[in-house]
Amino acid sequence: MLRSTAAVFPRLTSQLLSCARGSSCVLRSSGVQPHLATHGRLMAPIQQCSSQVITLSKYCDLSTQKYSVIYKLPHIKLLSGLSRLKLLQTAITLVILPPVYYLYLQGDVSSFLVSYSTGIAVFAGVMLYTASHFLRRVVGMMYLDSSQTTLKVSHLTFWGKRHDMYMPLSDVMTIGDAGDAVGEPILKLKRFSTPQTLYFSVRFGQVVDKRAFEKVFGSLT
Repeated sequence: MLRSTAAVFPRLTSQLLSCARGSSCVLRSSGVQPHLATHGRLMAPIQQCSSQVITLSKYCDLSTQKYSVIYKLPHIKLLSGLSRLKLLQTAITLVILPPVYYLYLQGDVSSFLVSYSTGIAVFAGVMLYTASHFLRRVVGMMYLDSSQTTLKVSHLTFWGKRHDMYMPLSDVMTIGDAGDAVGEPILKLKRFSTPQTLYFSVRFGQVVDKRAFEKVFGSLT
């Protein structure tokens, strides 16, 4: 009985490590299920491990599935560069302010220069917030998995980097459900489960796979 019990854990451990490394996330049943029936004391911990593996499996499956591009925005790199440029401009403005205030306290610069520098810094901060609020909601790429059940959406972060989101197809609203018309230059990407809204454009972007795109968002005609 001890030998049989000891044989369970090496197999279970190796499979858990295999999932953590990004390979198959499905727990093999061979060699484990018989021991669940014969060793009641092992049932609770193994069931707990199994539920954790299944949860991790769903995450691994989303990131390792094969996706095909259905939409892309050619100008997304330009928008990413603009986002980073605004960050650099704001950082430079904030670095310049302390020396200006120091020189003003020393009597070396006028109050006009202090007011002007402060105004530039405030304006840069407002522009950064406004630009980031919009740019973070622009969709750069959209992908559909091979089973046509999951939509992968890529958009920018506050730092101008790429961020991928995974959403079930049943949760994505069509263009009509979102309250838009097909001919509008800017369209909303909305979901039923959250008020978060992203934006994409058929006019300025490119629909790579029209058939798959229409399966997600409805007809383009």
